[in-house]
Amino acid sequence: MVPFAGYDMPVQYASVIAESKAVREGVGMFDVSHMARLRFKGNDVFPFLEHVTANDVSKLQPGTGQYSLLPNEKGCTVDDIIVYKISDVEYFMVVNASNHEKDVAWMKQHFAGDISFADETDETAMIAVQGPTATSTIAGISDSPEAFQNAPMFGIVNATVGGLKVIGARSGYTGEDGYELICSASDAGKLWDALVEAGVTPCGLGSRDTLRVEAGLPLYGHELTDELSPMAAGLGWVISKTKSFIGSEIINVARANGTPTKLVGIRLNAKRLLTPGMPISVDGKVVGEVSSGVVSPILDAGIAFAFISAEIPLKTECTVEIRGKAEPATVVNKRFWKRAS
Repeated sequence: MVPFAGYDMPVQYASVIAESKAVREGVGMFDVSHMARLRFKGNDVFPFLEHVTANDVSKLQPGTGQYSLLPNEKGCTVDDIIVYKISDVEYFMVVNASNHEKDVAWMKQHFAGDISFADETDETAMIAVQGPTATSTIAGISDSPEAFQNAPMFGIVNATVGGLKVIGARSGYTGEDGYELICSASDAGKLWDALVEAGVTPCGLGSRDTLRVEAGLPLYGHELTDELSPMAAGLGWVISKTKSFIGSEIINVARANGTPTKLVGIRLNAKRLLTPGMPISVDGKVVGEVSSGVVSPILDAGIAFAFISAEIPLKTECTVEIRGKAEPATVVNKRFWKRAS
């Protein structure tokens, strides 16, 4: 157990490798109750969200969600988030635990008109069930199996799981299929036990980090910051090209002209751990540094995200400085692993 964002969090239950493989080969789960859950209601919520988020909220239908960003005036990132539309006048948002208070304060600065806000983090819990058999496992202990089986990505299901009332969102942070199940805080232990009984493997922060790097998913504070353009992190796909929002003019310039650095994958030739800040060199010249690194159980090698000079192409041979030694590696696509359709 380690302290994280004001909570005590498990690094591992059995081992990082075993838990990573459980998610890739079957089904695992993470207690992500530390992530903040926020609800907005009112006639002016839609224009507010269009203004403070980067993705097109107008594309959402009731019962669906989208990955998005809270941009700042500098065209950088306050946080990365998920927005769900409940109805035309009600939306739900999940934000990172480390940015909980900052995000709430930032958004409240931009409230205007008819908007009511509720922070539901303490009264609810959230368990992310992930893996190729996650959906079938949840459906097997639900009163609405077809709803779970048929929901689209980021779709919402209101049902019971293990006899307990949940809101299930088809999303996660591993690259695998699965759901983030939200229940009342008082039901959290019962839901966890029901999932364990159904064969779901408990997983900790260690495997969660390994899985998200393998899947090419950014982490705030590493690949996203208040001083770094999300365009450099390769997140142009989640940023509207048509609407006006906070920082949109600066982001549009970065989209048109490019950024000095770009986020890439680095694959070591050896099975060694890469850590943030390690220099990346090409032909003896430092061209960037590691932002996140793990040892991948699937690839059996050290892998990392790194921000490097934008002109360097994929497949370029490079070295990473590890404890004063230049270890050979290759610049690769940041999505190291992709699940079958």
